[in-house]
Amino acid sequence: MFKKETKSYTDLLGKTNRIVEGTKIKGDIHSLADFRFDGELVGNFHSNGKLVLGPSGYIKGEISCKNADIEGKVEGKLEIAEVLSLKSKAVIRGEVICGKLAVEPGAEFSATCIMKPNVKLLQHHNESGAEEKTA
Repeated sequence: MFKKETKSYTDLLGKTNRIVEGTKIKGDIHSLADFRFDGELVGNFHSNGKLVLGPSGYIKGEISCKNADIEGKVEGKLEIAEVLSLKSKAVIRGEVICGKLAVEPGAEFSATCIMKPNVKLLQHHNESGAEEKTA
């Protein structure tokens, strides 16, 4: 009658995935949990949680996650469902789609930006073949 939802091992311990400085990855990363990235990634990143890109972190490719704190460098497309926070040393080049955007003074933001209250609706809208309009 009553279903008790079981939490995963990572939810119970509050663990965060971590890639340290000096690590280089070519390929895609998929994660259900939060992620701290201080290395270099040439490929796509997808997480159901939060991405924290440290000051030495670099990602060239597509990023898709719930929230993101960026302090490093990103070249490519970012799809952030809720809040994208750019720290003062962040460098963003490419395309950004997010729910909310916070930019600290000093951040380099050279990107097109679309802010939507619900990014997931945007993905379904584009998949149906409807044309997106911008102002």
